[in-house]
Amino acid sequence: MLRLTLVMRTCILVGMLREKRKSSHGTATSRDPARTRERLLRAAFQEMHLAGFRSADVNAILAAAGVTKGALYHHFDNKEALGYAVADEIIASNLHRKWVAPLRNAENPINVLVRIIQSESLKRDDVQRGCPLLNLSQEMSGLDEGFRRRTARLYKDWHDAMAEALREGQKRQVVRSDINANETATFLIAAWEGYVVLGKNSQDPRMMKSGQKSVIRHLESLRERSGLTKERRVKAG
Repeated sequence: MLRLTLVMRTCILVGMLREKRKSSHGTATSRDPARTRERLLRAAFQEMHLAGFRSADVNAILAAAGVTKGALYHHFDNKEALGYAVADEIIASNLHRKWVAPLRNAENPINVLVRIIQSESLKRDDVQRGCPLLNLSQEMSGLDEGFRRRTARLYKDWHDAMAEALREGQKRQVVRSDINANETATFLIAAWEGYVVLGKNSQDPRMMKSGQKSVIRHLESLRERSGLTKERRVKAG
């Protein structure tokens, strides 16, 4: 009987120790504010991209992030503040990684821009969801000045990165000297985002494929012939 009692006590102690370890592990995870905030932002971005900001379901965001409503309001005052953070951090980061960073110090900006356009997804789901920046701008710019300023700043970053790269390309004689870099950058953004809108509306990847071909044709027309000849000579050598 004594032996049985000792075994039972041992099992109870082991069980308590395991529960304590689990509890400590769970507490450490839940008390990692940076990680919790990041999960909220990622979940909110996905929900906004799918449904738009106004229709984004806070409960769906909480479920996807695996956090409580209290955690949400610990990091963000309200849904609007969460949306602002998504624009400032997630959408901005994606834009800079895809469009801005590759153009910095690009030897030939035309080649870089062609590769970026070619890398655009033609999967039906991606075409149907459209561009997160464009979606947010279209939905909220006329309704909320905070969103309008944020999306305008991101479009400016995109524009300035292309314009600066084109100017540098002109100096290297790989971009035509007769084009206006600012106007060309504006046109390229407008042309590409226009095809994104048409693709989303038609829900047809072929529209995006057509857009890719058209924008790339225009990019190819921006090459300086002397620069193109020089580039071919370098490759041949």
